[in-house]
Amino acid sequence: MKDVAARAGVGLKTVSRVVNGEPGVTPDTERRVQEAIDSLGFRRNDSARVLRKGRTASVGLVLEDLADPFYGPLSRAVEEAARSHGALLINGSSAEDPDRERELALALCARRVDGLIVIPAGSDHRYLEPEIRAGVATVFVDRPAGGIRADAVLSDSFGGAREGVAHLIAHGHRRIGFVGDRPHIHTATERLRGYRAAMEEAGLPVDEAWVALGPTDPGHVRSAVTGMLSGPTPVTALFAGNNRVTVTAVRLLAERPAPVALVGFDDIELADLLGITVVAQDAAALGRTAAERLFRRLDGAEEPPARIVLTPTLIPRGSGEIPPA
Repeated sequence: MKDVAARAGVGLKTVSRVVNGEPGVTPDTERRVQEAIDSLGFRRNDSARVLRKGRTASVGLVLEDLADPFYGPLSRAVEEAARSHGALLINGSSAEDPDRERELALALCARRVDGLIVIPAGSDHRYLEPEIRAGVATVFVDRPAGGIRADAVLSDSFGGAREGVAHLIAHGHRRIGFVGDRPHIHTATERLRGYRAAMEEAGLPVDEAWVALGPTDPGHVRSAVTGMLSGPTPVTALFAGNNRVTVTAVRLLAERPAPVALVGFDDIELADLLGITVVAQDAAALGRTAAERLFRRLDGAEEPPARIVLTPTLIPRGSGEIPPA
């Protein structure tokens, strides 16, 4: 900074103002300082800045799987919010492993991120209590925290699933299958609860052979759906509990001669062209709302933890409107 100041013919405070984007510098002076910075290759020492200010201007995002298309818009929304606040986003995947989630979250805290946005893989987040007490703002997305009180931004999985299944019932279906994620996952159990509620409200029984929770890999989903579509009284419609289930179901149903109605939770790429009816979450809104909440905390907002629930949207495109064979 001394070299920059000498070259530009200004004081150290003026260089600091230019580097940190502070007011009080004339355009001509700012130009001279910037030219000196460029010619000397000066870079701000962020490590020293952290020691001085106690903030790193960085936030961490713990996702389930960076490769899952659902998390792309969510991550991008968080990144844009972080950028607008002059912060860097660091993210990583938990691979739906609670131990890996804990390891990743604590590693980010060890690197002094100012805040965390977490999509939980586990159900016990007491390990974050010391970090939160130390000032690390923390917001949970898609699923609530377990064992601690913290801000959470969720989609209405129960209401969305109930609406999707009611849509199938309204189009004449009485035997409806449900294929969802593993039972320890909050969204999976909420969507199953919504399915059962819609069936009960319509006075329809649920055969447990119509319900499958478990891994969402293609092999498991294909086996579950094939079983539901077999036998003397097969299901005439399917409700897919997330985007991965929907993709496998679409491929399987395309191989069958008779049409089977399908509604999926989460939108998928090309669903509009393929005519797939979905209950769509706004992933970008989830990320944006969580980031806004996080930066409110970082700006000093002192208020009780909030549970913010966003409403998904049923989008009829054809597959959910197929009548029973």
